[in-house]
Amino acid sequence: MHIERLAAPLWPLLNKFYRSHNSSMKALKDGQLWVARDTQIVAGLCLTPVVGGQWLTGVFVDPAYRGQGLAARLIQQAVAGVDGKVWLLCHPDLETLYQRMGFSQDTVLPQSLSERLVRYKRNKPMIAMGLDNLMACAR
Repeated sequence: MHIERLAAPLWPLLNKFYRSHNSSMKALKDGQLWVARDTQIVAGLCLTPVVGGQWLTGVFVDPAYRGQGLAARLIQQAVAGVDGKVWLLCHPDLETLYQRMGFSQDTVLPQSLSERLVRYKRNKPMIAMGLDNLMACAR
């Protein structure tokens, strides 16, 4: 398994991966895109700059590769060089998964993420989580 940052011109490949799994996730052109590859992309995520850190979105692992710690390895590598905090917005069912990676529920968000959380919560249950100590992700 090879984990790498996807070069900017290749961002459509991550969108193709998401679509192939009927996921509504999208790679953001101005973000850092990270993928895990076997012979093809089997997992991906996006880190987008926000005030005070990065917003983690689009974490998706091919169902055939789940349960192997791939999401944790991908996130760990992607956030290793991040200055500041890493935030994510997720369904409450994923809280335990992200807690194992060192994330905790976080109510102090940059304004842009706080506004998104309010909008997202109109349609589905969502929580905000943050990672202060990036070394916690290495567990």
